[in-house]
Amino acid sequence: MSVPLQQAAASDKTGTPLADLPQSVVVVPHTIVSEQGGTSLADAVQDVSGINIGGSSSYGFFDRFTIRGMDARIYSDQFPDGDQFNGFPHSMNGVQSIEVLKGPGSALFGSTTPGGSIDIIHFLPSSVPGYGISGQIGSFGSWMTSIYATGPTTVPGLTYRIDGLFQHSDGFRDISSANYELRPEWTWKHDNHVTTVALDARDIDRTTDSYGILYFNGKSDAGTPLTSVPNTAFYATPFGYGDQTMERGTVVDSWWIADYLTVNNRLAFTHRDVSILRNSGGGTITDVGGVFEEGVANCPSPTVTSGCRQLREQTDHDDDFIYQFEPVWKFHTGSVGHTLLTGTQVEWQSIDDDRLTANLPNITNIFAPVIPETSTNGLAFERTAALPGMEDELRALYLSAYATDQIDVTDQWKVRLGIRQEHWYEELTPLAYVAQSATNPAPGRFEQNGTPLEPGVVDTEVDTPTSWSVGTLYKLLPGVAPFAGVSKSYLTNFNSETTQNGVFAPESGLEYEAGIKFSTPDGRLVFTPAAFAIYRTNVFTENTTTDTISFNAQNSRGVDADLQFAITPQWKLLANATAQNAVLTAVPGTPSQIGNWPVGVPRYIFNTWTTYDFAINGIHGFRIGGGLSYNSKTYANSGDTSWIPDSTVIDAMFGYYATNWDAQIGIKNIANVEYFTFAESAGGYVGDPRTYYVKASLHY
Repeated sequence: MSVPLQQAAASDKTGTPLADLPQSVVVVPHTIVSEQGGTSLADAVQDVSGINIGGSSSYGFFDRFTIRGMDARIYSDQFPDGDQFNGFPHSMNGVQSIEVLKGPGSALFGSTTPGGSIDIIHFLPSSVPGYGISGQIGSFGSWMTSIYATGPTTVPGLTYRIDGLFQHSDGFRDISSANYELRPEWTWKHDNHVTTVALDARDIDRTTDSYGILYFNGKSDAGTPLTSVPNTAFYATPFGYGDQTMERGTVVDSWWIADYLTVNNRLAFTHRDVSILRNSGGGTITDVGGVFEEGVANCPSPTVTSGCRQLREQTDHDDDFIYQFEPVWKFHTGSVGHTLLTGTQVEWQSIDDDRLTANLPNITNIFAPVIPETSTNGLAFERTAALPGMEDELRALYLSAYATDQIDVTDQWKVRLGIRQEHWYEELTPLAYVAQSATNPAPGRFEQNGTPLEPGVVDTEVDTPTSWSVGTLYKLLPGVAPFAGVSKSYLTNFNSETTQNGVFAPESGLEYEAGIKFSTPDGRLVFTPAAFAIYRTNVFTENTTTDTISFNAQNSRGVDADLQFAITPQWKLLANATAQNAVLTAVPGTPSQIGNWPVGVPRYIFNTWTTYDFAINGIHGFRIGGGLSYNSKTYANSGDTSWIPDSTVIDAMFGYYATNWDAQIGIKNIANVEYFTFAESAGGYVGDPRTYYVKASLHY
């Protein structure tokens, strides 16, 4: 159940054991997620301190997380895995583990977030034949089947693995979802090379719910989701969707030249077609003289309960090409050992987006909602300032040169230095004119300097940021190693959501971290507490209080801790906790919001999971387990006028594990509490009630 600190994180790229890294890094094995009944990345991240589901511009059809109060970015085998916005949900198909590197990672990864990096690590092909199938069924028409097979081929040195996933759920509140995925992979060991080729094809379907249960600023609800309606109430367009297909190919070649030099060539190409029909999100519901109005700017004043509802129709076509050339050197300067990762990276990104927006009929009673629209027929979709839309070509070229040196000064003292120089070129070419309104042809879309964005006129941005990191760790005693570090990062503000007013300079992040790594010689206990302070500037955000786009600044300070403890050989415990204080330090256009909490950041997070193995009538292999997850109050807008309340959810499981098969039953949300998983701008996204599942697997 535990991950020993002698293990190296693949995301580190230098092969350094976790015990020697002067940084908080947590590895979550696939087996833990499966044992908890999890089927997705969103299920896995609860096993890591500081991570929360949600953040600004969360609409429920793609993964969005914060770490330590700041945005997180997702990677797949060290390659960037989609944009911050309008990305995609991640399953556990073929996943060996989830690695979380907390804090800015730009010196290693390039453009990334200050909160941390979540890297999805897939299984590699094995020379030992193996295959398996597993199935899971549960509440609300959910079912999942996954398969895998691995082993050698008839070609000497060539092994294969194939993973497949078929998953569907009708969903609580009829929010359906489906994943159909196939991932074949080959590894060829030849001469001094290990070459791995992987293909990844996915068809992902989601029903969108950008409203959840609406916030209400009346006396009884005071900015929280309505308590006078059942949690089955639905306010979103019922035929909304966030569907996409993705195809990715990767090639990684590790060329061993000598004991002191390995050259890694890494190549990835990803294509995504994204099709979205979702509500705009809107603002809060307020009581205006007995009439309830949805407070959204740029909308006509409503005359009945929920006015200014909007529906956005959008398609994105994304292409992303990455090549990395990474020599890794091992050498000594005197008695000091070095593992020096050097590298250059070329990334080319292309996005073609097209968005139209239509006003929707009002919901005449928010306390007993009946959705008036039944199709898009008769809706007037436009591209105007009042009905936001665009048709753009986005192109970007990112060039990087970087180096990270893991230094063994002595057996006890470790130092890590990293630096990365970037040259980023980004351009936006509008293809359609955006007016103020259908009746006012004046320009409705402008660059940062106030120049109208006209079709065919290219808006460009060139930046040359320098990222760096410095860290040190000292082993005071066996199993006791304090560490400290400081890192500077940059994240490009370039995707189909941020270009309403052209292309912008990147955001920056700076983190200070100090902690201690505790472990016992036998690996039974691993405990890593840390304190952090993160400062972030030029952060793209949708100000849902004023319905505008802005770039603010934030900081976050706090402590977190991760614990793995085998109390006895049969009794194991995982736990993590976070206490943080996050504030907005600059809010252009709305300075009164300075000092408020950022969107989607709870003050406290606590998760625990424990299992106990036992025998019945002398038959070993039985296991019982349970866990608790707690999140405190989380704000939905930068005005701190709406929020979701704190929640505590308890899960349990019982299973039998044999050599070649296992079976498990589980209950999630045993107490059947009504809670919200994350804070959307208009309402709280509803968590599942008590649910049941049964799963079984065969593996040889």
